[in-house]
Amino acid sequence: MTQERKVGQPLDRVGNLVSVAWLSRHLGRDDLVVADCRFALDDPEAGRRAYERDHIPGAVYFDLEKDLSRPVSPASDPSGGPGSGGGRHPLPSVEEMAALFGATGIGDGTIVICYDDHGGSMAARLWWMLRYLGHRQVALLDGGYTAWRAVGLPVTAEVPNPSPRTFIPRPQPHMIATMDEVRRASATGEAIIVDSRTPERYRGDVEPIDPVAGHIPGAINLPWNGNLNENGLFREPDQLTHRFALLWQEAQKGKKDVIVHCGSGVTGCLNVLALERAGIPGARLFVGGWSEWCSHPENPIARGDRA
Repeated sequence: MTQERKVGQPLDRVGNLVSVAWLSRHLGRDDLVVADCRFALDDPEAGRRAYERDHIPGAVYFDLEKDLSRPVSPASDPSGGPGSGGGRHPLPSVEEMAALFGATGIGDGTIVICYDDHGGSMAARLWWMLRYLGHRQVALLDGGYTAWRAVGLPVTAEVPNPSPRTFIPRPQPHMIATMDEVRRASATGEAIIVDSRTPERYRGDVEPIDPVAGHIPGAINLPWNGNLNENGLFREPDQLTHRFALLWQEAQKGKKDVIVHCGSGVTGCLNVLALERAGIPGARLFVGGWSEWCSHPENPIARGDRA
């Protein structure tokens, strides 16, 4: 049975997280889009299969590689999107993103709730992309699909047919850090570089995805999953503030920007969200991340823990 769409008074503005209880109360509203972003880097079709098996009623599916990225192109290719030129998951063009969001029912006045089954690390990519295009009414589902299923809330295999809306992009270029800016920050310390990958990848002990192991010289390691508690939920804002306290003090002391990256502009988005939740807004994302950095032989590479 097709889910009945509900209307009513406009919803209050959401922060960057909502609970499963909040989503359950408002599910089915005409001004709410639920986005399933499940994806596995080692099995790119796993997320789609999982979505087709069951998902939150009314949710539309966003594939990391087919929807939230464009095909990889050379650094010199002028046809690419923002942050064009490198990394495993380059951003689509502004026009491509706007067309995708409009086709899935996102427009002015629409609230978007994103979820995955991996701590928000995939869903945060869509959260960041919408914010980059000026759409502020977007949040992650805290605990994701795992939390939704854990409390026995309904699921379905029915694929919705959303009514298209007009999505007007309002790009925020200040949210992106370019390769040249990262190079300067690495060489001069003019900005704080945060590497969101796991410690063993940061140190260069292992590199299961990219061709070169190590990290950007001068970067500090704050893994994305450190923002979650033992139950897979986001830590409270005061806990996140404590986690990022030294970074914030260093940034304030030197009036420095914060540049966040990961392997390819996906899990790093969760650190951008966590920093905002901790009261540290304005972090920029190096979209190409380590996969772009290490693809340029002239870029220096560090290994081991930062001194």
